[in-house]
Amino acid sequence: MRVIVAGGGIGGLTAALALHRLGHDVLVLEAAPAIRPLGVGINLLPHAGEILAALGALPFVEGDAVATRELVYFNRHGQRIWGEPRGRFAGHATPQLSLHRGRLQLGLLDAVRAQLGQASVVTDRRVTRVEQDGSRVVVVAETQAGQVVGFDGDLLIAADGIHSRIRAQFYPDEGPPSYSGRVLWRGLSFGAPFLTGASMIMAGHQNQKFVAYPIGPVWADGRQPINWIAELPVAKMLEREDWNRPGRLEDFLPAFEGWRFEWLDVPGLIRSADAVFEFPMVDRDPLPRWSQGRVTLLGDAAHPMYPVGSNGASQAVLDADALARALGEGAGPEEALAAYEAQRLPATAAIVRANRGNGPERCMQLAEERAPQGFDRIDDVFAPGELEAISRSYQVLTGLQRTQKAH
Repeated sequence: MRVIVAGGGIGGLTAALALHRLGHDVLVLEAAPAIRPLGVGINLLPHAGEILAALGALPFVEGDAVATRELVYFNRHGQRIWGEPRGRFAGHATPQLSLHRGRLQLGLLDAVRAQLGQASVVTDRRVTRVEQDGSRVVVVAETQAGQVVGFDGDLLIAADGIHSRIRAQFYPDEGPPSYSGRVLWRGLSFGAPFLTGASMIMAGHQNQKFVAYPIGPVWADGRQPINWIAELPVAKMLEREDWNRPGRLEDFLPAFEGWRFEWLDVPGLIRSADAVFEFPMVDRDPLPRWSQGRVTLLGDAAHPMYPVGSNGASQAVLDADALARALGEGAGPEEALAAYEAQRLPATAAIVRANRGNGPERCMQLAEERAPQGFDRIDDVFAPGELEAISRSYQVLTGLQRTQKAH
């Protein structure tokens, strides 16, 4: 079949690889004039990494990525609440990779062009609408210069992000994304390794949170590239989210000035960044359906979610795998899209809802509510097995299976 994929992001490129592996003719239409390494850090969870490995794409994205050793939660005083091994350190077949978002996307792009050919990805083609007659789809795209171009295919996979034009065509009254009331300030700093040098940390609670993790190896001078995120409530939503919107230190740094822990100097790390970007935390309500005829949604077009639990990109990869499996089972195209939707829509809707309730980060919120001034022993704050239950329930929900106990 001729499959058109709208969107050259992580989900769209993975879908192209997976569908090509089945023998389909795949064309990716990307709105941007050129695919550039936007964003800052990202985590690829091991169950998504296994899919990329099977598609022959993992070598293209690993590069200087860090194989995350552990995820550790702290309160706002820097006291450890809970920690768990990650990736291969938790017994998975592939690592959890912490890397630059652009490195992941460009690596997938290289894999697509290597396997499908240079002509398989066409840039400067923003998909604006789709028409179908039961056996074919006609995809209408526009260039930045306003030229209208049409493409024919058997299927359209809309992986065109949280502002998907195809989703808007299906649900014209949906409106803009839902604002959480919180803003993320993100940056990349070069500093001394902390904890294991391959640790991902989260500190604080739902109204004041700091996340940090390395996204590259330690340099000869002893420094390491460290991605960080500072999160605070802001009543008024910023303009439409943009990976490259500059942020101002004075808007958030004062709230973190006292966060100097034995294992990390938070304000020092923030100040050392060359640039800071701000991003409103948004999502959308789960949809009743993703597929109409020979068209379906994937990734952020289908289920945009808060960046909690490192699941956004990984769930898009899982979508692509489920879609390819459904199409590979021999059913007709419409039946296959319905089967894909039946598997993935309820699963991702549950993650969207869980992330609104802090997901696995709920342990930090509970620690703040129960012991706002800190604690002498974590066992005085949580019942036996409570922390492990919070972590395990979220991992089951998201499809991430552990084989070793947390520590």
